[in-house]
Amino acid sequence: MSSSGYVLKFISGKYQGGEMPLDDNREYIIGRKSDIDIVIVEDMVSRMHAKIMLNNGQIYIQDLGSTNGTFVNGERIKRVRLKEGDRILVGTSLFRLEKGEVKKAVGQVKINKAVVKEEERQQPQQAQRKTMLGGPSINQGTLAEIPMADLLQMITVSKKSGVLVIKSQDEGKIFFKTGQITYACINENHSLNPVKAIYRIITWDKGSYRFDPPDNRKFVIEIDEDLDVLLMEALRQRDELKKLAGQIPPPNRSLTLNTPISPPLKELKPEQLDVLQLIINYGQIRAVMDKSPLSDIDVAKAISHLLSKGYIREA
Repeated sequence: MSSSGYVLKFISGKYQGGEMPLDDNREYIIGRKSDIDIVIVEDMVSRMHAKIMLNNGQIYIQDLGSTNGTFVNGERIKRVRLKEGDRILVGTSLFRLEKGEVKKAVGQVKINKAVVKEEERQQPQQAQRKTMLGGPSINQGTLAEIPMADLLQMITVSKKSGVLVIKSQDEGKIFFKTGQITYACINENHSLNPVKAIYRIITWDKGSYRFDPPDNRKFVIEIDEDLDVLLMEALRQRDELKKLAGQIPPPNRSLTLNTPISPPLKELKPEQLDVLQLIINYGQIRAVMDKSPLSDIDVAKAISHLLSKGYIREA
């Protein structure tokens, strides 16, 4: 068979650091069954979990009715066409589709068609320890290696309990109980609604993370929503906020009343008046967003309106 020019790069899991060439006009089965193309021995992986299909340069992936699902770029899929750079998550094994040829480094062997370092074949316990301590895994790594959406899916699928600590410009914490997100906070600010916190943390794309043991603290407000719903809403809010970015100053800037106030206050909607009061009380845009019961998008829209109508100005 002819090469498709694509390779699967193994980012985490059993074959981490390896690569696998993909031939055109054939299928590759992924699962726990021992006689298939890519064998992943994990409880979260079905015997016949997913298949990758190549046909005349087009590449598709299809879930084969697996229990825990197949994810592409953080979204659960049934069947989808793949493109260069797409990330595929099966169990806790993360692959990335890349252009190019497999690098045939000295001392490497092929296992189930995947290129794996010889030392990992001979010393699996040592290789596993290296993965846990030095490479990307659920336990620690960077968001450049495993993006947030994939990381959250890995924890959810593996039904882990603990606290995911993300260190970026701020420190975020996401609390899990058997794979379910129950709470989130940023910089230990518990006055911030945890739903707002999780929406913000999900959009972080830089920083490092570690997975700590469970924290038994009880919180007044908990999150009760499936990860897929949280991901979709977080990304929707991120895109909406990007559209509004040119209409309001950055979150670290402060606003003040534009005195004397010319436009009549009676023309403002109740939620806009509430945001105006928060601006008077706190000034900084981030503080206003933190204190408001409205979503970050609705606060941003209110601020944009107040600025455009001349009620407020940048301090």
